[in-house]
Amino acid sequence: MAGELRLIIVSGLSGSGKSVALHVLEDLGYYCIDNLPAGLLMAAVEEVRQGDDSSPRHLAVGVDARSHATNLDELPELLHQLQEQGVSTDIIFLHASDDILLQRYAESRRRHPLAQQGTQLRSAIESERAILAEVELSASLVIDTSATSIYELADIIRSRVDQREQTTLSVLVESFGFKFGIPADADFVFDLRSLPNPYWTVKLRGLTGLDAEVKAFLDAQEKFVEMYEDISEFLARWIPHYQQANRGYMTIAIGCTGGQHRSVHMTEKVAARLRELHKSVQTRHISLPGMRVKESRNR
Repeated sequence: MAGELRLIIVSGLSGSGKSVALHVLEDLGYYCIDNLPAGLLMAAVEEVRQGDDSSPRHLAVGVDARSHATNLDELPELLHQLQEQGVSTDIIFLHASDDILLQRYAESRRRHPLAQQGTQLRSAIESERAILAEVELSASLVIDTSATSIYELADIIRSRVDQREQTTLSVLVESFGFKFGIPADADFVFDLRSLPNPYWTVKLRGLTGLDAEVKAFLDAQEKFVEMYEDISEFLARWIPHYQQANRGYMTIAIGCTGGQHRSVHMTEKVAARLRELHKSVQTRHISLPGMRVKESRNR
């Protein structure tokens, strides 16, 4: 049977968007199985392997805290065995803050799968985090969906997961505002709050780091240019080491106070520099409304 088999494990906290991720992958042609006990993973892979040439070569499996703890502990070793057999594997782990999860459950009025009678929802979420801790540590990509809409999550799954070539490191450079919190899924975090702030220039206050006037203001600041060079040189030096360690994904977060001016422009500049060195580099501006993941590939 032609074509390499690809397996994506979608795991994470209930209410974090696992169902959305699986639906997107299903639309992309993956054979999807939700809530599969981890102990049945090898059997599911073998079933797909035995299909004919018209069968899907991509399999996505939802694994969550309802699986037996022993099976979850064995998951990393199972994936290692599959990789040795030539199966391309990724674990995508989704999570969100407790307050966001509580809000989502209140809005949906659904019951948490670990909430027994008399058990508080917050306690169920804490238990779920503990059960899935080892799975999160083994994840290829961790996605914090606290500030992510279902449409943005769908974009992330399509661009970062499905479209990633198996030998390519997928790099996401994202801007954020510290006043909204630090992204929990970042591998590197850079703080720009010491740099001159366009917000205090009245004519720039309502603009963003995507506007020409703000770019010109920041590019004229010596400290901004120095910070840009330092960040770019640091990443250019260390990203190859992550590639050599067979990492599939990297997220770089660049923050300023509100995530509107300095971090946005720096994100675009750093991403442009990285595209000179790496094949797949994307940008995202968390604190700007309506900003989806934007991808650019060197060819």
